[in-house]
Amino acid sequence: MVPLLSIIIPNYNGAVTLDLCLRAATAITDESLELIVVDDGSTDRSVDIIRRYPCKLVQLAEHAGASRARNTGARYSRGDILFFTDADCLLSQEALSLVRRRMSAATDNVVIGGSYTPQPYDELFFSRFQSAFIHYSETKQALAPDYIATHALAIKATAFRRSGGFNETMGPILEDVEFSHRLRRADIKLEMEPGLQVQHIFNYSLLDSWRNAIRKTRYWIQYSLNNQDLLTDSGTASLELKFNVSTFYLSLVLLLISFVGHPSTLPAVVLLTSINLLLSRGLLKAFYVANGPVSGIGSILYYLLVYPIPIGIGSLAGLAGFMRSRYYKGSHA
Repeated sequence: MVPLLSIIIPNYNGAVTLDLCLRAATAITDESLELIVVDDGSTDRSVDIIRRYPCKLVQLAEHAGASRARNTGARYSRGDILFFTDADCLLSQEALSLVRRRMSAATDNVVIGGSYTPQPYDELFFSRFQSAFIHYSETKQALAPDYIATHALAIKATAFRRSGGFNETMGPILEDVEFSHRLRRADIKLEMEPGLQVQHIFNYSLLDSWRNAIRKTRYWIQYSLNNQDLLTDSGTASLELKFNVSTFYLSLVLLLISFVGHPSTLPAVVLLTSINLLLSRGLLKAFYVANGPVSGIGSILYYLLVYPIPIGIGSLAGLAGFMRSRYYKGSHA
């Protein structure tokens, strides 16, 4: 008997992408599949869109966050296998078939993850940059990923319930990172399947790209400092990115010193840049392969010369937030 597979999609004010998401999910032919959409207190027309599709709609009375929405979806599910994705992701027949093949051979102690396709649904430059960046970063350590992202996460229902689900006290993001780390501590193996890909809808402008980088870096820094793993090579928070950002700001300082009359710092800039290009060669190649010559070279230049700016802003905000929380805890101890 084919095990029932439950696709769980949390949604909060996702009307812009939700129709495309559900159209793709309901087009999949599978005799043993249920689709559960948990609306997290949306104030747009999301619920009206969901009701047009053959899926189980669960409505939360008020906005409670993605963790609670996913946990609620799991409680309403009947499947032996749970597959989590997002309301701005497009699932394909091939991806779901791959989930079935991998999970049929997996024990309860294995979680299978996937990533975005190298090219996004929309063809905007900053969307293409983001999709290629995330795909490369999340799939380069397939045998031992640091985390499995919830845009493509498959787990046996028994293992999910035994884990306690997603931490509902977490901030607005990184619940999947905390969940993955908790699973690993419980001796559950994380496996990345590079072939398991969902197509993401970004619709990113330059402002969206910066806003996303600042927001995610802010919470990454706080989580990593609390978790004492700031230098871990962790998906999009990769060692390549960390070295790239460090190189950018250190080179600015060295160039400033050179400008005020100490040109002896220029060789250090050249050395740092050379090391950075060497360490980042896999990602830079991924930009070129995914986006072609024009967008690829543009993505490389954006990554090296511009992207460190919002990452730096987010890092300062995260450090400030961490220091505030430590001060608050210390003053109330």
